[in-house]
Amino acid sequence: MNRLFLFDVDSTLINQEVIDLLAAHAGVELKVREITDRAMAGEIDFQESLKERVALLKGLPANILDQVRSEITLTSGARELIAELQSSNDVVAVVSGGFTRVIEPLMNELNIEHYLANELEIIDDQLTGKVIGQIVDRKAKADFLERLRLNLDSSRTIATGDGANDIDMVSQADLGIAFCAKPALQAVAQVVIEKRDLREILKHL
Repeated sequence: MNRLFLFDVDSTLINQEVIDLLAAHAGVELKVREITDRAMAGEIDFQESLKERVALLKGLPANILDQVRSEITLTSGARELIAELQSSNDVVAVVSGGFTRVIEPLMNELNIEHYLANELEIIDDQLTGKVIGQIVDRKAKADFLERLRLNLDSSRTIATGDGANDIDMVSQADLGIAFCAKPALQAVAQVVIEKRDLREILKHL
């Protein structure tokens, strides 16, 4: 049976926090970053923090999402690691507290079939400041891991993230990895990686 590798996106698979990039275009970067930092440190509830941050984006034109997509950079070693895992017939999946519209082209580029992220509401080509449907919080991430494990009949699950929002999935995986992570996640992970190169994961498999 194949292994299942589940990755967080913001500050894990990519170098940026997408919500911060969107906030910069809305002129609310400092306010949003402060909420992001508190959420990732586990000081405030992620669902509430996401609602607060998205509300600050109300009125942004929807095409900003395309611009932000072009500002994203993959973390060092991400492309190489994913290609190596896929060549070994392992399954690579992604779960994100970010936004589907921004990460979807990247998922297609990396040949990642299984992914889950938040949906921004767009009306009349503008962000409404709301999220559609269930918010991808720490419980939703862990639930996604379990759902994939059952559906794919995986022999082993490996989950990698960087923030408090990843605690449940990292704790639940057969191997939980904290990648350049906040102390709250490091405390529950079996592996802590400080070097910002995702190929470091291969040393711990």
